[in-house]
Amino acid sequence: MPATPPDYEVLIVGAGISGIGMAAHMEMLCPGRRYAIVERRENLGGTWDLFRYPGIRSDSDMHTLGFNFEPWKHEKSIADGPAILEYLHRIVDERGIRDHIRFGHKVVSADWRGDEARWHVGIELADGSTTRITARFLYLGSGYYDYDEPYDPGFDFGEFAGRVVHPQFWPEDLDYAGKRVVVIGSGATAVTLVPAMAERAGHVTMLQRTPTWMFSRPAKDRLANFLRKILPEELAYRITRWKNIKLQDIGFRRARTRPEKVKAFLHRRIRKVFGDAPYDPADFTPPYNPWEQRLCLVPDNDLFEAMKRGDAAIRTGRIARFAKEGVVLEDGELLPADVIVTATGLRLAIAGKIAFSQNGTPVDFAQRYYYKGCMFSNLPNLAVVFGYLNASWTLRADLNSDYVCRLLNEMERRGADVAVPVLSAEDEAALEDDDIFDFSSGYIQRSKHIMPRNAVAYPWRLNQEYVSDRKRMAQDPVDDGIIAFGQAGDALAGGNKQRQLEAAE
Repeated sequence: MPATPPDYEVLIVGAGISGIGMAAHMEMLCPGRRYAIVERRENLGGTWDLFRYPGIRSDSDMHTLGFNFEPWKHEKSIADGPAILEYLHRIVDERGIRDHIRFGHKVVSADWRGDEARWHVGIELADGSTTRITARFLYLGSGYYDYDEPYDPGFDFGEFAGRVVHPQFWPEDLDYAGKRVVVIGSGATAVTLVPAMAERAGHVTMLQRTPTWMFSRPAKDRLANFLRKILPEELAYRITRWKNIKLQDIGFRRARTRPEKVKAFLHRRIRKVFGDAPYDPADFTPPYNPWEQRLCLVPDNDLFEAMKRGDAAIRTGRIARFAKEGVVLEDGELLPADVIVTATGLRLAIAGKIAFSQNGTPVDFAQRYYYKGCMFSNLPNLAVVFGYLNASWTLRADLNSDYVCRLLNEMERRGADVAVPVLSAEDEAALEDDDIFDFSSGYIQRSKHIMPRNAVAYPWRLNQEYVSDRKRMAQDPVDDGIIAFGQAGDALAGGNKQRQLEAAE
């Protein structure tokens, strides 16, 4: 065992919502611990700093996308990117987190050394040089998608004479005022971009191969704003947060059990907005049930209103080719365009694309089981955040941060260097696998081969039920008979499954 302690007790990867949330929980629940956040970019915020396209906003309400410990104080519940960044900056400054952030630090590798009971983390600095940081515990708040490469459907833009941009790399010099724009895609990014660009563009067409279920709601939560006037800020926030959690949970369950009724409900809302204005219901009728992919939020009916004004339109069809003047569909229709925006989706990345190894042996996360949606089978001192597909990302981030802090405190109480969810080969063979990623979304389906495994039985799974997760994570003891604690150099730290099982017993 090394005579010197690791550089940090906890190293947090990523200064977005997940990483900032973990740091805030450490300040509250593990005060005095040595920790740092390493962030590859030069600014905090993660997604909310990377994406700069027009209209960038949350597709969840900020009373659930906000943290459980920090009330959302803005009037709008559906917030734009700058407002979310302001919220994160305020938390970082008020809670003393900023001094712990190391910007321009890209994690490229992480090797667990059992004889030392610490992670050796390879860092690439902004100037191209490299360094190494050691940490007792590693917490991944690096998100779920590839920052460097969005999904590329393989378009050949051929003769197209205009400009092609992707929302993930929005150019600052793009002037689309008065121009004809075609946005390819029908997901949350496209639904956000179209009405925002329509305010300045000559016309915007959303070209979709497949429609998406859309749900409109006011950007302002009237109950939340009323409660803030009559109740203390934190109490009003807690009530609104729980109200929105329950409504979302009820809506999701209803969509799964009575999809035809939910379809009819969503169509009624759209029909009410359009009134006598012409529109094609087929453009809003996907070939799948609601919540088999995420519903697209349309705050204040902004997309529908842009269509009613004639500033925007939706076309459903397949692309035949790209001509000089725009996009030619398979039915022969030409969609004229000066600018094409490829809102074609994300490419998933597991564990921040970091090269993980365990005592020098590469780790294949596709062969590891999730443990409580937070850790991985037989992998010591590592936690991760992968948010809910059917609810706000931060709900999971809050649960995992709280759990890891309690785990760290239990390790300190025991004088342990190592904490690992032990899954023996025999028990693993008895597990029944479950496809929790039964969403038909392209980015999910394209990435299933790299996703960690999930069992039917808890705790070896990444649940998609926040209400039950919240109760389990709060009530189940940290020392649950599965998590085993040990010291540097012993069987648990070494990583061998059978030796882990014997050590745990």
